[in-house]
Amino acid sequence: MSSRPTARPANLLDELQNALAHGTVARRVETLRRVTDLFLYGVADYSDEQIEVFDDVFHCLIEEIETSAKSLLAKRLAPVSKAPPRLIYTLAFDDEIEIAAPVLSHSERLNDDMLIANARSKSQGHLLAISKRKVLSNAVTDVLVERGNNEVVESAVNNPGAEFSDKGFTELVSRAEGNDELATCLGTRRGIPRPHYLKLIARASDSVRERLQAANPRAADDISAAVKQAALNVDPGAGGEKAAHAYRLVKSLSDDGRLDERQIAEFAAAGRFEETCAALAICANVPVTTVENMMIESRSEGLMVLAKVAGLSWMSLKLVLELGGDTSETEIETIDDHKSSYDMLRPSTAQQVLRFYRMRQDTAQTEPA
Repeated sequence: MSSRPTARPANLLDELQNALAHGTVARRVETLRRVTDLFLYGVADYSDEQIEVFDDVFHCLIEEIETSAKSLLAKRLAPVSKAPPRLIYTLAFDDEIEIAAPVLSHSERLNDDMLIANARSKSQGHLLAISKRKVLSNAVTDVLVERGNNEVVESAVNNPGAEFSDKGFTELVSRAEGNDELATCLGTRRGIPRPHYLKLIARASDSVRERLQAANPRAADDISAAVKQAALNVDPGAGGEKAAHAYRLVKSLSDDGRLDERQIAEFAAAGRFEETCAALAICANVPVTTVENMMIESRSEGLMVLAKVAGLSWMSLKLVLELGGDTSETEIETIDDHKSSYDMLRPSTAQQVLRFYRMRQDTAQTEPA
């Protein structure tokens, strides 16, 4: 027969009433320790109703006790998946970071809505604790990137379990300009989308580029492509394995006569940056890096010329322009402003502009350094 004590949490409030009403702070802290031991010993078997009773008891006990006792309680309960939910919420929103940090970093009782509310209203210390969670959704990291200081943002970027939205990456690239530490963290992060990576290294300092190249020697071609706009005679597969695979796929479609406007529009609508750039490059007979640079720098005039040469309609070009930049309502309205210009642009004029561009680039290539 098990010697494990049978807990009766339903009676705890009655049993503790005298201690709470008449006991000293020291007695209250000792009682808190004993109740915590009791809870942790039987937590696996407690029902939701029993945990709710413990929740009430804990809330009574933590009134008017010292910070160190609350901090110890937070550390002990933070890893417990069935910890009293209201208590965890209370601890997470405590102004004292040594109390809030353990649960903010580890407790599974805190959902995204709670984390977002905390990140929007509490201190940088609270945001830093959130940034260290094992898993972070892009809804949470959006707030961390928006409100967090450099330490918070770098912590989130260095967290392999953190996800970032396109909006988040856009803001990170902007914040990394002039911040070598953040730029290096972001540039070495696995999974950063290629458009954001290219924009990052195009704006990075020489020291950051050197660090990124040392961390990943295969990124040397990416770095060179980003800082040398429209460099001719560049191996179309030089932009990394993913870009090389995309180019081979698109080249195969072109060779088979299947690369048309519909296919380019599908690439752009699906957010397939590498395939869209490769398709425009092949159709307009320009290097892939030329298209990539126009995309990441949002050079709509150049993209309109390439699209007209490639025979794209306005609706297809609009998808390409949206892929190259943010798709907020303001950005979409700005894109629509280009429609009349594109409608008036003649294919023959676009061809002349492209020939002039190539001639200028050829001249630049032959000039001595």
